[in-house]
Amino acid sequence: MARQHCLKKTTQLKRMVYNPELSFLMEAHSGLSAKLVEEAGFHGIWASGLSMSAMLGVRDNNELSWSQVVDHVAFMAEVTSVPLLLDGDTGYGNFNSMRRLVRKLEQRGVAGVCIEDKLFPKTNSFIRGKAQPLAEIGEFCGKIRAGKDAQSDDDFVIIARVEAFIAGWGLDEALKRAEAYHEAGADAILMHSARRDPSEILAFKKAWGNRCPVVIVPTKYYQTPTEEFRQAGFSLVIWANHLMRSSLAAMQQTARQIFLEQSLVSVEERVAPLEEVFRLQDEPELAEAEKRYLPVTPAPESRVPGRRAFDEVRKAITGSLAKVLAPAQGGA
Repeated sequence: MARQHCLKKTTQLKRMVYNPELSFLMEAHSGLSAKLVEEAGFHGIWASGLSMSAMLGVRDNNELSWSQVVDHVAFMAEVTSVPLLLDGDTGYGNFNSMRRLVRKLEQRGVAGVCIEDKLFPKTNSFIRGKAQPLAEIGEFCGKIRAGKDAQSDDDFVIIARVEAFIAGWGLDEALKRAEAYHEAGADAILMHSARRDPSEILAFKKAWGNRCPVVIVPTKYYQTPTEEFRQAGFSLVIWANHLMRSSLAAMQQTARQIFLEQSLVSVEERVAPLEEVFRLQDEPELAEAEKRYLPVTPAPESRVPGRRAFDEVRKAITGSLAKVLAPAQGGA
């Protein structure tokens, strides 16, 4: 079962964002993977749009509707006690879509949402990034303000993701957009980069200072030592898609091997036992609940009657037969 926390999930996430110590979120894309993230020790979950889309066999181009995403992350939030931050793409439309999104996420126990300043429908940042147009700054600021006004929980977190570097703009544009989004009410800025070194990210953080927390996603510049992020003063690191990618590699290998060998012998010892699946599904809790709530049913009696029961049945039949025959015998 999920761990118990005395703090609301929204409060947990907000404290992570504003904590001077570097914190980490791990990607998940299902209720099962979300439970694994929590069991591994992470204090927060990144509900990746790429990973959820891939898991459902569609592209990361808003081919999943916002309501499908919300329903999906509800399962993830339900089975975990650590906060979940949704990769909310562009907010799935305009300011009005953003307001409704925030309200629905709060209802489902999601702690925050990150939205990016691209146009709807979006394209993944690592696919033709420089060809992707960015949203107009004023329109995106309105979306942030609408989301903040719509939240009923003061600790619900809205993070603004800046795609200026992805789209080929320079540091000045990144700073201009970050400042505008900060002024509009964003709790933190996620600065994204597709470079294989952290130069853009570090240059931004040096110029930005500590105006508000900065979140990073080192998918491409993964060889950078984490200590460098810590020394630079970043707030949050998101490991954005590695559970999805590791499970993909494992499934490809297993499917290929079973197909070629037409047997389970060589893979059975490598896969998780069914008992582990049942544990993660919390089957023991259901067994205990059945004892508590289902009526106690006595064990069924044997269908083969004993000697005593047989004698009683024979006696009853004999008595009935005697009553029927008595009048006929008397009149003979």
